[in-house]
Amino acid sequence: MKKIFMTILLAALAAAPALADNYTIDPSHSFPSFEINHMGFSTQRGRFNKTEGKATLDPAKQAGTVDITIDASSIDTGLAKLEEHLRAEDFFDVNKYPTLSFKSKMVSFNGEKPASIEVELTLHGVTRPVALKVNSFNCGVHPMTKKNVCGADAETTIKRSEFGMGKYVPAVSDDVRIIIQTEMTKH
Repeated sequence: MKKIFMTILLAALAAAPALADNYTIDPSHSFPSFEINHMGFSTQRGRFNKTEGKATLDPAKQAGTVDITIDASSIDTGLAKLEEHLRAEDFFDVNKYPTLSFKSKMVSFNGEKPASIEVELTLHGVTRPVALKVNSFNCGVHPMTKKNVCGADAETTIKRSEFGMGKYVPAVSDDVRIIIQTEMTKH
């Protein structure tokens, strides 16, 4: 009887649907950055130093979610005067719009790895659909923490004027390349 019960229990467990893995964004290894052409002379770059969020991943079902929030005031270009200007009303207006966010609508897979993520980007009080192309994705056990970690690099290009940030277009490019590199810890 005991053997029959164990066989039934094991069969039931094997048939149970796998749950998605839940991850927390590691803020010390996640720095969304941007590139923008400055008057046709150079490419200006910057990043945001404070990012938080969560993600789920279920490769078996080829499903997942992403929810990332970025502190707009944490913008870092290496130039204090430029950062001050970018935080002001001409650009991010951080007093009125303190965060920007990426919330997934759909994750598309190539095999067991995410290939693209359809998100709703909220920037400067405007929410619009954006497609993130996942350039690399890898999961494994972190050699130091011994925790399960996934890392990803994704990118997109937006028109900042579509988000109410059209000041100085076209001298300062309307096109902004956004690059998101992140690490996430499974919990």
